[in-house]
Amino acid sequence: MYMDKETQAYFKEVLIKRLDELYAEAERTVAGMTDAEETFPDPTDRATLESDRNFMLRIRDRERKLILKIREALQRIDDGSFGICESCGDEIGRERLEARPVTTLCIECKRKQEAGERARGA
Repeated sequence: MYMDKETQAYFKEVLIKRLDELYAEAERTVAGMTDAEETFPDPTDRATLESDRNFMLRIRDRERKLILKIREALQRIDDGSFGICESCGDEIGRERLEARPVTTLCIECKRKQEAGERARGA
């Protein structure tokens, strides 16, 4: 285990804070969608509302996926594998973890993965 307890605690705090923010946003979205019964005499206004809601739900779905990744990162902190690249086994640099604490790949393995995806046209 290369990461000391203080660094692990720091990233755990960062991840928990982000998780709390995501849960709060989800609660606000649900409350906003269930609070009022809106009636729109104009179909265009209704369509705009539906479009806005659809957009918000797509954002929340992406956040739901991020919540899962945060939970997985917290589990990796607990089991001691946080900050270790799942592809090559090397340490993931602190700068990369600061930028994306849920990452499971070091920057070099991520570059290789993205290059492979581009080559396949994904």
